[in-house]
Amino acid sequence: MSSKAATHNQTKHWQALDAAHHVHPFTETKALNAKGVRVITKADGIYIWDSEGNRLIDGMSGLWCVNVGYGRQELADAARDAMQQLPYYNTFFQTTNPHATELAAKLAGLLPAGLDRIFFANSGSEANDTALKLIRYYWNLQGKPQKKIHISREYAYHGVTMAAASLSGLTPMHPQWDLPLAGFVKVPTVYWYGFGEGKDPDAYGLEVARKLEEKILELGADRVASFSAEPVHGAGGLMFPPDSYWPEIQRICKKYDVLLHVDEVITGFGRTGQWFGSQTFGISPDIMTLAKGISSGYQPISAVALGQRVGSALAEANEELVHGFTWSGHPVACAVSLKNLEIIERENLVGRVHDDIGPYFQAKIRGLAAHPLVGEVRGIGLLGAIELVKDKTARTFFPKELDVGTQCRNHCFSNGLVMRAIRDTMVVAPPFVVTHEQVDEIVRLAWRCFDLTAKDLGMQTS
Repeated sequence: MSSKAATHNQTKHWQALDAAHHVHPFTETKALNAKGVRVITKADGIYIWDSEGNRLIDGMSGLWCVNVGYGRQELADAARDAMQQLPYYNTFFQTTNPHATELAAKLAGLLPAGLDRIFFANSGSEANDTALKLIRYYWNLQGKPQKKIHISREYAYHGVTMAAASLSGLTPMHPQWDLPLAGFVKVPTVYWYGFGEGKDPDAYGLEVARKLEEKILELGADRVASFSAEPVHGAGGLMFPPDSYWPEIQRICKKYDVLLHVDEVITGFGRTGQWFGSQTFGISPDIMTLAKGISSGYQPISAVALGQRVGSALAEANEELVHGFTWSGHPVACAVSLKNLEIIERENLVGRVHDDIGPYFQAKIRGLAAHPLVGEVRGIGLLGAIELVKDKTARTFFPKELDVGTQCRNHCFSNGLVMRAIRDTMVVAPPFVVTHEQVDEIVRLAWRCFDLTAKDLGMQTS
């Protein structure tokens, strides 16, 4: 049997096992099993390889997380050393481990001023779920147990636990699970290209921000516990706020004594060109959630960072905090995260995103706006979104049933590029180690895939 045939047989074997036993997230199981799952077997730098030997540029850093790129021996060594020394112990029962303690201190030194108490979890969903519990607990400690309503935004994504999914504003996530739970309320998001046609961006930003104030007054400020938002929408479609938006949001939260919870699961650790998106957009959170880039995806770990107000209240509560996870502060995950942050600092990767590769990436992807299929290109740092539209002059979108984004995504995979489709917006967020030449290749491949998608739709491309 030839090597190619043997490889193909191995793929078929894995596909059969997967179809029989593996339930995938965010997947139509019946259709996937009929098609056969894609099996990724190795990765290096910005590239991944499937079980058939095809190489793809990972334009999404996994799920927005492999910031330092694949194949970092130092991170593998950090995991091995930690496993040999202390493979596991919990942080319950008045106990810690050196890695968890040092990581908490390291994060406190990197985070915006005041966010200096850290609780560890294992995923962004768990971190956001924890944040909501801590917010409720805080108001109970303040003698205001009626403050229980959590406001968030349409198109927001905060995770998949019962509470985090309720906080999310992506409505397709709700019907299967009879969500959202009570106490979760949405306000419009700031999406200038989609909803602000003909309006000055800053005027539109103020208009949308003040929807929060209207909702607080409608509900009663004495009942509203928090407002949760990502600095930039991630899985909702990479919508970026006008300069006027966040200052007004913060004014409103302060006026009505509403805690500001900022979800930095995607934007944290350099993606926007600052260590945190809150620094990029001038946000001062009461509580911040972190994940993904904390370990560059090499280990499952997340964190909740508490500002002075919430952190001091919890520290002085004089009672047991009845919350935690078996893996909170896992020594191996914390050791890998510490080494990951060391690499980011040593190689000045945040500065590189801000000063070099980020501006180059933004300039190059802006060139995609010339394609007949593209209505808008938007981005910051190493975040980019390309909105595919039916008519760019009239600013009209494709009918939902055409699922143009998925068509384009499939062409991307077939042509060696991983891009994510969010509705009909193509999203790209490469690792921080991507080179200028690799950015050029991403853009070239994206253009080719837009051409192929346009051909499918019967559109002229030249």
